[in-house]
Amino acid sequence: MQTENKIKLFLVDDDALFLKSLEIEFLDHADFDIQTFATGELCIDSLDEKPDIIILDFHLDGIEKDAMNGLATLDKIKEFNPEIPVIMLSSQDKIDVAIKCMHHKATDYVVKSETAFFRLRQTITSILHSQKVEKQLHWYMNRM
Repeated sequence: MQTENKIKLFLVDDDALFLKSLEIEFLDHADFDIQTFATGELCIDSLDEKPDIIILDFHLDGIEKDAMNGLATLDKIKEFNPEIPVIMLSSQDKIDVAIKCMHHKATDYVVKSETAFFRLRQTITSILHSQKVEKQLHWYMNRM
């Protein structure tokens, strides 16, 4: 498959081991063009590469204590392009954290657990299906 047909997936997490395991998991299960980032700032600087989906960690201060956190990064992404689906990922399993992410226009919130990869794949599949339906509907409506 050519690169231009691949889904461009940005993975943002300050935990290098978890970030690498996410990358490997997605490469094993689908044909993605994956870019990884250890900080929100690095992700923001690369948004002009037009990611299709971003998976973003809620806490991003493991490398740099003054690093932009996940919510601030999410807000910057949505300012750049509100249509980019962003899935928040965190070890926080508190409902108020999930609600806060959704209020900041996250597409979904996934807790880091043994089922996280499965949930992420389900969410991405749902996003891609929804985008395909929207494109088909748009095409159909323009032909009328």
